[in-house]
Amino acid sequence: MDQTGSPPGGGDKLLEIRDLVVQFPSPNGLLTVVDHVSLSVGRNDIVCIVGESGSGKSVTMQAAVGLVQPKGGRVSGGSVKFEGQELVGMSSRQLNRIRGDSIGFIFQEPMTSLNPAYTVGDQIAEVVRRHRNVSRRDAWKRAVEVMDRVHIASAATRAGDYPHQFSGGMRQRVMIAMAIACDPKLLIADEPTTALDVTIQARILEVLEELQRESGMSVLFITHDLGVVAEIARSVVVMYGAQVVESAPVDELFRSPRHPYTAGLLEAMPQVALDRGHAPIAIPGVVAQAYAWPQGCRFHPRCTFCKPEVCADAPVPLMPDDHGFVRCARAAELRATLGQAATERSVPVMS
Repeated sequence: MDQTGSPPGGGDKLLEIRDLVVQFPSPNGLLTVVDHVSLSVGRNDIVCIVGESGSGKSVTMQAAVGLVQPKGGRVSGGSVKFEGQELVGMSSRQLNRIRGDSIGFIFQEPMTSLNPAYTVGDQIAEVVRRHRNVSRRDAWKRAVEVMDRVHIASAATRAGDYPHQFSGGMRQRVMIAMAIACDPKLLIADEPTTALDVTIQARILEVLEELQRESGMSVLFITHDLGVVAEIARSVVVMYGAQVVESAPVDELFRSPRHPYTAGLLEAMPQVALDRGHAPIAIPGVVAQAYAWPQGCRFHPRCTFCKPEVCADAPVPLMPDDHGFVRCARAAELRATLGQAATERSVPVMS
């Protein structure tokens, strides 16, 4: 595995992010909310980015496709390449040709992304017409096709309905249909199951997996839920404090986490706690704000394995190991301790 997070033998990289830095202005000066993040997605791949709120997951991917500038943010450094083409520095016009066409994006909350004044069929058809030279009739036909593809019953009729006439799970399917309407090579899904109950969440994941298998598109899934990671990912990038702290193939990460933060996320999972006969163990404290990143390892104030003389003085680099990359000054000596806790842990499956 290389530093961008690709598994061994991952082949050609579809998306490659290297040393991405994103900053936002604030009363405290420029805040770095994405700090030299590197990751990649291969062709026909499923990669999950996981971490708590405030870790930089969503901003990383919004910056990658040029969506932070309208919010006042800026990419201050690094590279984002899609099929070898540099996206950083592209004009909005150029990026608009790629977004919605070669790269589909599913946002967290469909009701803020769908226009309540237009039918869902019109909104999907508009995406098709923007990127394909087709008639309104053909665009509408395509909208019905992709609604049917994501298992919306009576798609030809429901295409004429408005967003408020759909349940939360069905609205999310509409968002997926809109994102795949132009057969993208990469689908970025930003916590699309967060507000859904477990049963609907599982169905949405099944739809995404089915679409991925059928089309061969790559999926970059952003989530804070390791249950979702276990269900869908092939490789995982763990973020904390605007940095990548660990990356590994999914089986390796669950069976043998290298970073205390990753191990803490696993111990907080209800499925893992149930298997081991105890209540979930919460990670103490909260993620620091971007204007108050701690010196040294950014996780050390919350880490039960912290040795201040080792962890709190100097920045910790992301270093390779035998199954990925890890950002922990004590990774080598903690490997046995964290590994022992993982010996009874299997990759959980969502029910």
